[in-house]
Amino acid sequence: MSKSSGSYSTSDLSRKSGDIIAEALRHPVTITQRNKPRLILLNIEDYQRLMRQSDRRAAGTIETMPDELFAEFENAVEAYASEDETGRS
Repeated sequence: MSKSSGSYSTSDLSRKSGDIIAEALRHPVTITQRNKPRLILLNIEDYQRLMRQSDRRAAGTIETMPDELFAEFENAVEAYASEDETGRS
């Protein structure tokens, strides 16, 4: 049986997969193993939305930073360094 709404053990998943899948179509469901969350089942629309959101977050480097942003970054670092030097006795 489920511990709480939206949370099931792996053995629940074996016994009641149809019901759990039906619930996961409505909202994300947590699957636990040894009382620890291990998996999340979610519908394809939620998954695709999460993937689209993650595509917007891209890692970059100073080398790939636009010049205008690099200048702002450089000014901020210089201002911080100046404040640090004047704050020392």
